[in-house]
Amino acid sequence: MSSDVPTPQPALQAAAPRRRIRPFRLFGALILILVLVALVAGGLLLAHELQTSRLQAREISRFAAKLDYERVAGRSNAVRYPQHGPFDQRLGYTELPRFIERLEARGFELTAQTRFSPDLLDYVDRGLFPPYREKTRTGLDVLDCRAGPLYDFRYPYRGYADFAAVPPVVAQALLFIENRDLLDESRPMLNPAVDWVRFARAAAAQVGRMVKEDLDAPGGSTLATQIEKYRHSPDGITYDAREKLRQMVSASVRAYREGEQTLPVRRNLVLDYLNTVPLSAAPGHGEVNGLGDGLWVWFGADFDRVNELLSAPDDEGDTLKAQGLAMRQVVALMIAHRRPSWYLARGREELTRTTDAYLRLLTEAGSISAAMRDAALSQPLLFRDLVANPAVLPANPGKGTTAVRARLAGMLGTSLYSLDRLDAEVDTTLHGGLQQAVGAYLNRLSDADFARSQGLIGDRMLNPATLGAVRYSFTLVERTPGGNRVRVQTDTTDQPLDINEGSKLELGSTAKLRVLTTYLEIVAELHGRLAELDVPALRQVEVARQDNLTRWAIDHLATASDRSLPAMLEAALERRFSASPAENFFTGGGVHTFGNFNRSDDAREPTLREALQASINLPFVRLMREIVRHTMYQVPGSTARLMEDAEDPRRAEYLARFADREGQTFLRRFWRKYQGRSPEEMRTLLLDGLRPSAERLAAVFRYLEPEAPPEALAAFLGRRLGDAQLSESRIEQLYSRHAPEAFDLPDRGYVARVHPLELWLVGYRMRNPQASLSETVAASADERQAVYRWLFRTRSRSAQDSRIFTMLEVEAFLDIHRRWARLGYPFGHLVPSLATALGSSGDRPAALAELMGIIVNDGVRLSTRRIDRVRFATDTPYEIAFSVRPGVGERVMAPEVAAALRGALSDVVESGTARRLAGSFRLADGSALTLGGKTGTGDNRIVIGGRPGMALNRTATFVFYLGPHHFGSLTAYVIGPNAAAYRFTSGLPVQILKSMAPVLVPHLAPGADIACLPVEDLPLPLAVPATANERAVPVDEEVLPGDAGGSPPVESAPVMVEPPLPDPAQSATEGVLPAAPLSEGGVAPDAADVGVVASPVPDIPAEEGTDAAPPRARAGRIDAGPAIPVPPTAEPGLPGSVPAPGPAESAGTHPPAE
Repeated sequence: MSSDVPTPQPALQAAAPRRRIRPFRLFGALILILVLVALVAGGLLLAHELQTSRLQAREISRFAAKLDYERVAGRSNAVRYPQHGPFDQRLGYTELPRFIERLEARGFELTAQTRFSPDLLDYVDRGLFPPYREKTRTGLDVLDCRAGPLYDFRYPYRGYADFAAVPPVVAQALLFIENRDLLDESRPMLNPAVDWVRFARAAAAQVGRMVKEDLDAPGGSTLATQIEKYRHSPDGITYDAREKLRQMVSASVRAYREGEQTLPVRRNLVLDYLNTVPLSAAPGHGEVNGLGDGLWVWFGADFDRVNELLSAPDDEGDTLKAQGLAMRQVVALMIAHRRPSWYLARGREELTRTTDAYLRLLTEAGSISAAMRDAALSQPLLFRDLVANPAVLPANPGKGTTAVRARLAGMLGTSLYSLDRLDAEVDTTLHGGLQQAVGAYLNRLSDADFARSQGLIGDRMLNPATLGAVRYSFTLVERTPGGNRVRVQTDTTDQPLDINEGSKLELGSTAKLRVLTTYLEIVAELHGRLAELDVPALRQVEVARQDNLTRWAIDHLATASDRSLPAMLEAALERRFSASPAENFFTGGGVHTFGNFNRSDDAREPTLREALQASINLPFVRLMREIVRHTMYQVPGSTARLMEDAEDPRRAEYLARFADREGQTFLRRFWRKYQGRSPEEMRTLLLDGLRPSAERLAAVFRYLEPEAPPEALAAFLGRRLGDAQLSESRIEQLYSRHAPEAFDLPDRGYVARVHPLELWLVGYRMRNPQASLSETVAASADERQAVYRWLFRTRSRSAQDSRIFTMLEVEAFLDIHRRWARLGYPFGHLVPSLATALGSSGDRPAALAELMGIIVNDGVRLSTRRIDRVRFATDTPYEIAFSVRPGVGERVMAPEVAAALRGALSDVVESGTARRLAGSFRLADGSALTLGGKTGTGDNRIVIGGRPGMALNRTATFVFYLGPHHFGSLTAYVIGPNAAAYRFTSGLPVQILKSMAPVLVPHLAPGADIACLPVEDLPLPLAVPATANERAVPVDEEVLPGDAGGSPPVESAPVMVEPPLPDPAQSATEGVLPAAPLSEGGVAPDAADVGVVASPVPDIPAEEGTDAAPPRARAGRIDAGPAIPVPPTAEPGLPGSVPAPGPAESAGTHPPAE
């Protein structure tokens, strides 16, 4: 039986286990969730930022707003200038520190500069590029004295004015190739400096290149960073990642400098890129920048036509072909920027292939139609032939502006090419309206009807058939409180040479003004030394017998009732000099004769005032002789007295100097004869000039080839003597007789009948074919002395005296040159000949005008201004401005001398060679301006092989003053061999100036409405006294030595009264011993000489005078004093002879001249 017995349950049943949540696990989970949320949120924010650039726009624009600058007066101590970058270099920003230094050294003061904010200073000091709206097209601006434009150079020459002018297809092509999302209008705050997708791709590719070096890695640059690179990075290249980062940061800050919205900035990036992208450089053009210049330079395409074609809808036929070609050229240049020097030179085939590929891609992207693509692909990419058709920028700045540009380039130490491309503005002194009016008038003179209406056709004037070859040059200067300001500087040539400032012309009798000035200055100096002496003391002053000028001064002061300087100067002008041409003048190492233009003047004995009025030659030749002799005896130590003492040790010194000087003269002529020839050609030329004989040929052969064996001499003589049979013993005799040690150089030259220095030169050049002229001259020092050893023999006393006199004359002209240079003479030396009185030393119209300015300004030399202000980098952080400092005049002439000269020059207009001008300049109130001037005519000819006659040019000049404030010069000239056919004299420029009176007079009245604007804050210049032996300071404050134009300062020796010296006259029958005679078969040195002969010609009114006969001897009084000996001459061209003429002088007869 069973029973239900309950199973016993435990009292306590164990509970199921529960999971415990640990706190750190919960925290970790929360952190992970937050990180994931943050990453998602950050990614979303980053994606949003990359898409919109909103955060960048806010923060960078705030930062950029602090990077400002301001323009302040005077100098700034808070500015930084760039040190590199093609853009900054071309515009001159990197050069501004150097420009500051140079301009301040040349008379300018810094008047305004920019000051950077502290934030901008810190930003730039970190190496970043300052943000500002950069100029895409700029260059030199030249303004006239009324702030009107004279010249503006824009570089690049062609470009788009604004974004709206860019054809859409051009912008689309650029964006497709370089920066596709740049103009996305849905992203108004986009940072154009970074394309993150492109940047990431480029970064990954760079990592890949670490594994595989030849992997093609695309660039990550945007248009913004490319512009930063080619404008501001060193050499326009990204050298490393640091440079790339600098470009990106600088471009970002620049993009937000105007605020958060960047779409206008991005459009400007497209515009700037198209206008400035570098496209290599082309011969004859220089750098090529911008699509516009690139199309014209590389393809000869017209920029405007290309834009017209690409702005129009697709057409058909020839128009479509033209559109396709234009598109092909545009795309090619956009690709070429990647490697412009390669693609546009040697890589043109690769450029063509790449261009074709991009044209197809542009079609696929929908940027261009298939029809345009096919039209583009069907035509070859043809480049301009830069040799046959060079790409030269059009430019016609005018001569006044050219002079300003040349002067500024000299001041800045840069080229005209670089100057034109500077971001600079120049205020000049030129009056643009008057400059244009004068230029137009002068250009009309080539029209026969107009020239006839102006009274310019006739005898001694112009011929209607040859008007076109005559050129004119005109300068007008105004004397202002701040200095002399050039108002007009122009000429009618189409060449860059400026005749006013860049020429050296023989201007004839204008030199008489310089001679008369020197004469009156010496008279004033003598007055200062002698006027305080009483008559007995004056009579005790010892005067050299040759020094007529000092003797006259003593006689005048001893007898005159009025001993004042003005009275003495008037008396000096009333001295009479013979006009007779019957005297031979020993000057310049030779015997010269001179003639007057009018034969009726030959028998006259005019005063100097009358001689100046009528421009009579001989009185001024004799006056020049007085000046030279006076100067000889005023040299400290009076070296002229050594001519009286044959034992004076200084004679040997002077003779050695003469030998050295004359030897160099011959050596230079022989250099020209053999220049550019090979050693064998030089030897052949030398030998061909000899009359062949065994002795002569052997002497030459053994000198030229001293180491050659007898067999070589035999072969040489066989070739040279032809049929002559020389025995072996004869050959040996010649070989020994003419051994190198057998003769010295002078004797060997005598035996060979060739000038010793010619023989030496050929030998030296054969051994040293690469030697320069200066090296050759230095190497010949001993030989030059040896050739003239005969000169040191005591029995050659007459020859010695004449040579010593030549050197004394050279020294006298050095002192005269110092006087002339202090008055603005532009050249470094004078021809040491009395012919200098008639213009043989040359001159420049502008330099003559400067002398006239000194005379007008009572002897004070004012700085000559062409530039008043210079500004660089206007409206940029680098802006800086300069103004010319107030001028300080230098007293270079006694006011009494200036007054005397003004009176004499006024007489030239009233009753002399310029009398047709009298009364022609009257102001609006009827008052006549006081006029004065000096005329001059030059006929410059060249000597070739001793045969004078080939004309170089003919000039006629009038240097003048018009009233108290204006002066200048007017020159008519013909250049070239045809100049010999022209007979005009300086009556021509006088008549032209008279005819221009209606053009000029309105500008001559003080305070005229059309006058130049006043220069502010320029006080009246002070006259600083300067004695004759003080160093003259540079008075053209725009120029220092080494700049364009100007002349270095010079010194003047003091004037002294020395005891008399006896006349060095010697017997005219004593012979002169030559170093070696020249046989009839020899070649005279003159055969290789080329030099300019000064042949002054008449300067008289057109209605006066006739052609003069050659000068001839005739009776007449010669106011000459004791004669300087005329030495006999030896055979032509030898060392003992009178040296042949150098440039601008000739021994012999000087044609009649004004």
